[in-house]
Amino acid sequence: MTQRANGPDSRDIRPQQGVDTKDIREIVARRGDERGGLIAVLQDIQARYGYLPQEGLKEVAEGTGRSLVDVYGVATFYRSFSLTPRGKHLICVCLGTACHVRGAPRILEQFQRELGVGVGGTTPDGEFTLETVNCLGACALGPVVVVDGKYFSNVAMPGVKGILREARSGSTRLKEPAAQASAR
Repeated sequence: MTQRANGPDSRDIRPQQGVDTKDIREIVARRGDERGGLIAVLQDIQARYGYLPQEGLKEVAEGTGRSLVDVYGVATFYRSFSLTPRGKHLICVCLGTACHVRGAPRILEQFQRELGVGVGGTTPDGEFTLETVNCLGACALGPVVVVDGKYFSNVAMPGVKGILREARSGSTRLKEPAAQASAR
């Protein structure tokens, strides 16, 4: 069984490339005055670059009139933000109690073997980043793995290769809502 999570869309992600300060200034101008604007700005930057580059955070601080410490404080408080480049596909293995007792540690080990990276690591080709979470709130469906916002429930060891194959094919990517796409 698979389900989609609510999350950022799969816009033009440009991980590990130079930061276009003009892009950052446009994002700040568009979202900076909203209630909760700093979080929205950081979400937009991460959606654009795949992480929050240092140069981008400096531009946000300057553009919003906040201190760099305040911007970093928000960026490091929320687990959904990353200060380092992530792979094209983000894999999150739940290690909460229910998933743990149903074999999540073995599932995690299988992902590590298949990808050749540890927790928090990104494959050398930049294709995958492997992370763990303490709970995804889908305890009855464990062990649960989320790839690019798509939930995979009752994951078994043989299913790991299939999940990776599906991610490589691009079918785990969340689609941008048509209304947002046409608004550009």
